[in-house]
Amino acid sequence: MNSPNQPLPMFDEVLLCTPQTTAEQVGLFLRRCLIPCSEGERIYTMLYADELSYDVSCRAEYLFQQLQHYNRTYRLVILCNCEKEHSYLPSVFSQYKVPMIPQRQLAEMQRYLQHHYRVTQPSCSAASVFKDNMSVGIVSSKRAGVGK
Repeated sequence: MNSPNQPLPMFDEVLLCTPQTTAEQVGLFLRRCLIPCSEGERIYTMLYADELSYDVSCRAEYLFQQLQHYNRTYRLVILCNCEKEHSYLPSVFSQYKVPMIPQRQLAEMQRYLQHHYRVTQPSCSAASVFKDNMSVGIVSSKRAGVGK
């Protein structure tokens, strides 16, 4: 948010982890992050790394140890649920732990995201269904099974 005109991360810079995330998916992500290329300084982010299975986490640690020697200037952020900080992968990287408290107000973060997700030339796209020509939206319900 310090550079409002800088684009948001690309799809290959973010790995959203779930219990179903495979070791192959994590391996591809770590290779993109740790093997030097000419694509500039990208920041790679693993979200919910605490959700990875034990086996996948062990394999990820092993691969990280092997690949980190190829690139000493990698930029990797691993975000975890603070309630699961003792799971395998967060424990492995605990020496680099930085507690994160949002430094911006909610309204400011919303304006920043609206700037990046607004469709500038609305057409017959899915963005026309969301408020203010946003290309993303959240649909939720307090009741289950209402077709959302």
